[in-house]
Amino acid sequence: MATLERTIPVARTRYTGILEWIATVDHKRIGILYLGTTFFFFLTGGLLALGIRTQLATPDGTVLTAQQYNAAFTMHGTTMIFLAVVPLFTGFANFIIPLQLGARDMAFPRLNALSYWLLLGGGIVLYSSFIVGPPAAGWTSYVPLSTKEFSPQLGQDLWLLGLTVLGFSSIFGALNMIVTIFALRAPGMTFHRLTLFAWSVLVTSFLLVLAMPFLTVAGIILLFDRIAGTAFFTVAEGADPLLWQFLFWFFGHPEVYIMVLPGFGIISEVLPVFSRKPIFGYRWIIAATIVAGGLSFIVWAHHMFVSGMDPRLAMPFSITTILISVPFAYIVFAMIATLWRGSIRFDTPMLFALAFLAMFIFGGLTGIFNGSAPVNIYINQTYFVVAHFHYTLFSAVFFGGFAGFYFWFPKMFGRLLSPTLGKIHFWLTLVFFNATFFPMHNIGLAGMMRRIANPLQYDFLVPHQWINVVATVGSMFLLAAQIPFVVNVLWSRVAGKIAPKNPWEANTLEWTAPSPPPHLNWGETLPVAYRGPYEYSPPEVPEDWLPQDQPLAVRSA
Repeated sequence: MATLERTIPVARTRYTGILEWIATVDHKRIGILYLGTTFFFFLTGGLLALGIRTQLATPDGTVLTAQQYNAAFTMHGTTMIFLAVVPLFTGFANFIIPLQLGARDMAFPRLNALSYWLLLGGGIVLYSSFIVGPPAAGWTSYVPLSTKEFSPQLGQDLWLLGLTVLGFSSIFGALNMIVTIFALRAPGMTFHRLTLFAWSVLVTSFLLVLAMPFLTVAGIILLFDRIAGTAFFTVAEGADPLLWQFLFWFFGHPEVYIMVLPGFGIISEVLPVFSRKPIFGYRWIIAATIVAGGLSFIVWAHHMFVSGMDPRLAMPFSITTILISVPFAYIVFAMIATLWRGSIRFDTPMLFALAFLAMFIFGGLTGIFNGSAPVNIYINQTYFVVAHFHYTLFSAVFFGGFAGFYFWFPKMFGRLLSPTLGKIHFWLTLVFFNATFFPMHNIGLAGMMRRIANPLQYDFLVPHQWINVVATVGSMFLLAAQIPFVVNVLWSRVAGKIAPKNPWEANTLEWTAPSPPPHLNWGETLPVAYRGPYEYSPPEVPEDWLPQDQPLAVRSA
């Protein structure tokens, strides 16, 4: 994308050293803080998962007590969804979106900083529950399991409080992103010149603003039940026993697309660059993304086919569940069409992008079974469902997130990552991801339910115990496979090759800024966009077109 740049005066930051990070309102630093924090919580959630898997693979099942197992199960799911997946893509959006818009910062920089510190504070509150008795009602915290009667420990209160804080963090961040995209686009940056990543973040932000309040309010009133003695969820006082489930899943299923859509947006940035072709069906992908976001609000009850709700609701929610696969099928088709006859380069970001496509397609196919009410009755709450959502959500985080990190690392830090270590990290992650989660389909079909602390207590699962052993060994190696990534990042930050401004020969606006971008992104210049985001080799602007009364520089990506 070619740009024009006009010189403007800018102010400089007042802080240096560690205060520059603590007091920063710069979207780039806040984005890096998000990424670093979520990677820490990702490793923490991975260690909890390793404890769960070790418990399930041992013959006597005594690694953890039943209460400890439930606590690990609860905090693993909570950590991965609320402290790793959603904030990970928020970190990418914070760093990249203003650059792709040609903006100098977010619309509300201080609110942006508040969103991050609420994330960190909410995570601290959640994990402080281990000190006073961790929550053990599952990451969905269904009532009555999460009521005072069944979960009297203070940790359940802290879980609800931490989740409420995280909810406000997400809502503030989403509102900030919406205003930024609508109000701070550079001259010439029309909505049909936005990148697909920006569109995915915009739709995701609307989903967060519309869906997150349901969980936040539900958590607050459940906290009132536990602390103040109210009876919003007390069935003995006349409450609907399914009220929490309806509130939770009305948030929970849009949350699935809140986690998946930014991953698709990142892949939409990577594929055109490394196939040397514009994205196929740009406007139709935008339409499909919007339709998928809208449909996500009318499919939530497929999580409740066995809950005892009115059985007449099964058919319409089965239909909407199958219907929502149509826009995603188109997006996947458009991405494959982008690869068709392209001059493909198998750099590390491209490898992760291709793995994302393959793993998501497989996870999407298994989702068809979950959406069918008759089949869902059999596999509901089994490890088949666990395998399905890890192939869809985990693939978006693992492969989509790593594709974005390897792609934008030169822009973030001005250094190049080692391609050798990157490919080692990719292949180890791909192999052991499948070794961990593919076997879960089989043991789920064999009847193993979720939240079982010792499967060998059930005679029908004894012949299938070897599957748990394979999945556990795979999870150990999957966690160890992240060591090359950590080494690569640490080494490259210190001794990696200096990155040029545009090492991938990409065409979107962020690659016209220096690497790493200076204070207020383009420093004393303001970009002006005049081409779409995925059009290669744009023409130069004729020199006689430039105004003569202002200092301007012309640059092509």
